[in-house]
Amino acid sequence: MASISARLDRLPMTSAHSTAFIALAFAYFFELGDLNTFAYAAPAVIRQWGISVGTVALITSASFGGMTIGALAGGKLANAIGRRRGFILSTLLYGVFSLLNAAAWDVASLAVLRFITGIGLSAMTVIANTYISEFFPKHLRGRYMGLTMTVGLLGIPATAWVARLLVPVAPWGWRLIFVWGGLGIVAALVGRWMAESPRWLSVQGRTEEAEAEVVRLERLALDRYGSLAEPDQQADEPIRQRPPYATLFRSPYLGRTVVLTVISITGTVGFYGFMSWVPTLLFERGFSVVKSLTFVSVMAVCNPLGALLAADLMERFERKWFNTAVSLLVAVAGVAYGFSSDPTWIMVFGALVVISLQAGATGGYIYTSELYSTDVRSLGTGMTYGLGRLANVAGPFAVAAVYAGLGYEAVFGFVAGCYVLRGVAYAVYGPLTTGRSLEDVNAALMLRPRRAS
Repeated sequence: MASISARLDRLPMTSAHSTAFIALAFAYFFELGDLNTFAYAAPAVIRQWGISVGTVALITSASFGGMTIGALAGGKLANAIGRRRGFILSTLLYGVFSLLNAAAWDVASLAVLRFITGIGLSAMTVIANTYISEFFPKHLRGRYMGLTMTVGLLGIPATAWVARLLVPVAPWGWRLIFVWGGLGIVAALVGRWMAESPRWLSVQGRTEEAEAEVVRLERLALDRYGSLAEPDQQADEPIRQRPPYATLFRSPYLGRTVVLTVISITGTVGFYGFMSWVPTLLFERGFSVVKSLTFVSVMAVCNPLGALLAADLMERFERKWFNTAVSLLVAVAGVAYGFSSDPTWIMVFGALVVISLQAGATGGYIYTSELYSTDVRSLGTGMTYGLGRLANVAGPFAVAAVYAGLGYEAVFGFVAGCYVLRGVAYAVYGPLTTGRSLEDVNAALMLRPRRAS
């Protein structure tokens, strides 16, 4: 009998894949919206509470501290209890605590609540990215990562326009943005109908469950299409005990962990150096709260376009080179944005930055999860994602220091520098993954001996 992985990779889309796509896209819709809720609320919080830009940085950093813990915890959780159950629990966590953000009464309470919300947001992202790479066939995983992100990224303009409508209605209007973010709880309910990852079941030694799940998927495909292609000849990964995080920093994974960490840190610091600070910096530059939110709302409409672009191009071109190209485009458009003063050019270059950022984020998400074997995939995804979030605990303070010391334009030069480094890391050190099975991508790693845990 052909291997579990080969049989998964020859499948077309089934109703089980569609159910997973709906649950994941819905979770991302509110997760990505929630990541930006404080950015949209910040100008109004500054005005109502009389806080400084430095205090905004503190609250933003608390959120990223939570994301660091969430990424590490999410990787462990997905290995311990499964991709499906981990997804449900992490989605519930971020949804419930987003609702509680609306009840914050001072800076300390808001920082703590954003910290816990960040744990759930980051854990969900790590688990969802791992699930997509394992569950969707090799010829579709890049595309469906892009399509999931496209739907999810609609949450950003939706949140921006909700903020535009609700924030000005009252001094406390910013609280309603967090209620909106809490609607992600619904995604956990849809997640109850998701299938478990057969690859994860297989490496856990639960081969009968893995086989039963693949047979169910094959029957769904046969009922819909009438026939199936023959699977390739490829072996499943061996059964392994759950490894510790230290495994990622030993042979054969150390090189990939270092490269993906550099990519994650530069991408995260640069991404949020732009996305989280644009509303506040426009306000500090002299634009009104309403006008700055209007600019951001127009730019936010472009978020899904980046993921949609990635959904198409990531299966047409090698992901390594796609990610290199969009990283360099961020750098060029970011510098142009920083030197623009006319509202039209602010929105034009801002739109180009947003499209490139989201195309790069989508490409980075699927690329990272492809570069580890199944037994450490969620750990590697969580570790590198978490280290990026950890670095961004200092990111807001770095942006605030650059702004205070060098001015508005220098902030966007800082963002550009991050993305130049990211592009170089992809171009020089990134392996090839497009159209390859996960087992083939990691075949060289699998052949190397591992140090005993």
